[in-house]
Amino acid sequence: MTITAERKHAVIEDFRREEADTGSPEVQVAILTERIIGLTAHLKTHKHDFSSRRGLLQLVSKRTRLLKYLSSEKHDDYKALIGRLGLRR
Repeated sequence: MTITAERKHAVIEDFRREEADTGSPEVQVAILTERIIGLTAHLKTHKHDFSSRRGLLQLVSKRTRLLKYLSSEKHDDYKALIGRLGLRR
């Protein structure tokens, strides 16, 4: 369900803006997307795990808020990010 430290580091490497960047909205959205993918796979096999479902909904809500912020502040970065992550088909 959780992402490994190696996978998280790889995501940070892919989406960071500069060398020391670990907390920009793009990085946060990418990490949340990885966690959402993992939880979605878990819930496909464990349909009655309602606490994990609640956690998934919280993650989706947090990602939505970050994307809304990014859309209002840096629309070009927002478009590039959703294109790279495959969101909003």
